[in-house]
Amino acid sequence: MSHDHSHVQEFFSARAAGWDDRFPDDGPAYAAAVAELGLREGDHVLDAGCGTGRALPPLREAVGPSGVVLGADLTPAMLTAAVRAGRDRAGQLLLADVARLPLRTESLHAVLAAGLVAHLPDPVVNLHELARVVRPGGTLALFHPIGRAALAARQGRQMTSADIRAQANLGPLLSASGWRLTSYADEDARFLVLAERRL
Repeated sequence: MSHDHSHVQEFFSARAAGWDDRFPDDGPAYAAAVAELGLREGDHVLDAGCGTGRALPPLREAVGPSGVVLGADLTPAMLTAAVRAGRDRAGQLLLADVARLPLRTESLHAVLAAGLVAHLPDPVVNLHELARVVRPGGTLALFHPIGRAALAARQGRQMTSADIRAQANLGPLLSASGWRLTSYADEDARFLVLAERRL
């Protein structure tokens, strides 16, 4: 387990400083994904694996000053970059593993996880932990600012049926971890899956 984490941490630590420069234009995509969460004034929301916190400002805008916005990430360098970008003003940053969140059960209305699902060491267990902290009927959004085909092309690899993000794999995975898949979009300009916390 710790082996996985150190690998993930090394990967992202090495890229944290220049991360926003590499992907400068996906602010609107994040804002659009946040809009799909259906957040209301005063809601409590978590950005799981928040990286440099690009989703935090639109999340704050959605829940207003009375809402709670949290960003959790395993990589200190990512959170440092988030602070440097001033995004800690939009939400509270937590140095935390999404597999063991320091949050109360059923304390959140929604979770956004951008680019996270493919990095989870144990997807069923990890998605179940996200389900634990969301109240019944709450929402999970799995997001990536480009679709699977575009992402595969960017990474110089083929898409395979084994991809965890394929609908045939993700649906059952969500079901097994306390969620119900409600919508699946895999387009050039975004990958967005919404699921509802089962009662």
